[in-house]
Amino acid sequence: MTTYQEANPVAGSTQEVTKVKYTAKTHTSGGRRGGVSRSDDGRLDVRFSAPGVPGTGTNPEQLFAAGWSACFISAMGLVANKMKVKLPADVAIDAEIDLCNSGDFYFLRARLNVSLPGLEREVAQAIVNVTHGVTCAYSNATRGNIDVTVNVL
Repeated sequence: MTTYQEANPVAGSTQEVTKVKYTAKTHTSGGRRGGVSRSDDGRLDVRFSAPGVPGTGTNPEQLFAAGWSACFISAMGLVANKMKVKLPADVAIDAEIDLCNSGDFYFLRARLNVSLPGLEREVAQAIVNVTHGVTCAYSNATRGNIDVTVNVL
């Protein structure tokens, strides 16, 4: 179900009223080693296994990579449309999310390798720059929080 909700902007902000377009709801138990997660609408039902160990489940980093790359492709479509450019049908992103640690401190790093075959390099780069800098919700959420490299292939 799509939810539309309005929130008041922060006092003194020039930001417009924020509209919540959708709220994802999941119930997760058990963590990355044998845990499960299910969405309230039943569309997502996954088992977890830790990265690098035998198991049939996925891991949070894979889900993050899939979600971010799907969002990024959709956001590129919005940017390209505003630029009056048609995205190629075979647009693709190879997303890489690193789970890192230093002592007891864990953190993520990310690389998005964007393929826009058939577009001039300058046009492709402009679309990717605006998408990563403004339009993609995942890019906005991670900005300043994790190291991100975006490559146009």
